[in-house]
Amino acid sequence: MNNKNSIQKRTKIFAIRVINVYIELNKKPFDDASKVLSKQFLRCGTSIGANCAEAEFAQSRPDFLSKYSIGLKEASECKFWIEVMIESNIVLQNKFTEMLPELNEIIKILISTTKKLKQNQ
Repeated sequence: MNNKNSIQKRTKIFAIRVINVYIELNKKPFDDASKVLSKQFLRCGTSIGANCAEAEFAQSRPDFLSKYSIGLKEASECKFWIEVMIESNIVLQNKFTEMLPELNEIIKILISTTKKLKQNQ
């Protein structure tokens, strides 16, 4: 992943990857727990980008901060669901070898941005 991409572009690409993994996961016969966990992963994984996209046209600095803060929370939740799916053996860890480093970078960017915005208030 090119580190020079904007956070909006990175999170959009990430959301597309989440959708593709979700589709692949749902090709297998799943039990109820797997279905619920994969849907949670889909919701939060796509929500990161949606909130960053909304922030681009925020009405104010506090609104911008709010959208990025929500994106950060969703990114943290996404990481949680990935870890749960791996540790419960719903998916193999190698399914997320490229996604987890990118998710960690997105989290770092959102943390840095929200910290700077809070300091400048």
